[in-house]
Amino acid sequence: MKKRILALLLALVMVLALAACSGGGKTAGDDSEQPPAEGNQPATSGSVTLVYAEVNPLDTIVGQLAQDFKDKVEELSGGQVTIDLQPNGVLGNEAQILDGILGGGTSVDISRISAFALSSYGCTKATLLSLPYTFVSRDHFWAFANSDLAQEFLNEPQEVGLPLRGLCYGEEGFRHFFFKTPVSGIDDLKGQKIRVSEDPVMTGLVKGLGASPTVVNFNELYSGLQTGVCDGAEQPIANYKSNAFQEVAPNLLLDGHTLGAVQLVITDNAWNKLSEEQQGWVMEAAAYASNKNAENSQAAEDEVLQELIDEGINVVDVPDKSAWAEACADVVTANLNGNDDLYQQILDMAP
Repeated sequence: MKKRILALLLALVMVLALAACSGGGKTAGDDSEQPPAEGNQPATSGSVTLVYAEVNPLDTIVGQLAQDFKDKVEELSGGQVTIDLQPNGVLGNEAQILDGILGGGTSVDISRISAFALSSYGCTKATLLSLPYTFVSRDHFWAFANSDLAQEFLNEPQEVGLPLRGLCYGEEGFRHFFFKTPVSGIDDLKGQKIRVSEDPVMTGLVKGLGASPTVVNFNELYSGLQTGVCDGAEQPIANYKSNAFQEVAPNLLLDGHTLGAVQLVITDNAWNKLSEEQQGWVMEAAAYASNKNAENSQAAEDEVLQELIDEGINVVDVPDKSAWAEACADVVTANLNGNDDLYQQILDMAP
């Protein structure tokens, strides 16, 4: 009797083992084939939260770009894709954010960066957008940003092997110099210590204008102006006011040396978390935010400029920039990096 029971138990174990081997991991009632998992493929479902790093406050032009992107992607996805906005540089300055991303960090998924920031990481095309006196107007920039050529620039990080990709372009207005003491023209820049980041174009620009480039961390710029480490700096008008630089450097010189071109970038790590549908929502939201930026940036800048004038800030216009552009001609030539034809295409887009 015991032998019969043991035989029955052994037979039952064999049946269960065969059933498990032939099941192929399918659930009951599932006759579909299960494809093998592949690396770096879009996810198929599920909610995703993406961390968006912004150096400036949300009340700036680029802060509004971030808010528009967040609102639109969350609307399109029904909350399936949410954006965790981290403004005011709490996750670091642009260089720190990019160093973290390119070093394999995953604390930032999306960031708004200056278009020229990637030039330090092998993106030579990006440098063209920061060359002095390239864009003659906002319309000139947006003619580029909405062209097929812009997509070529946005794809450059992928082409050079960086683990991120461009989503869209935007702008934060023309960049202007501001100083502790009154200035009225190009001759007044001689000998002035002007804050720069570690960027060869801006360093060359300041030297070309007869001033002394002084590297200061952006987070230390206010105190640097207070203490005399630097005599002046440059920023778009909205950022000048939002960071209260007019308190310590109340002289604004509207030379418009570069257009503050920016772009949204997303890391490959974040992109690969998204399903194809989610990727589509992100791209649509980026295009929406870019269009809103084009519609609103001029009015937003005009409003801030009027507030500064009303505060008593000394604002000096520079209607003729020919002498300024001539002083910086060598900087342009030195930073084309073999992209002469591309640069000429940008210049030819001027209205």
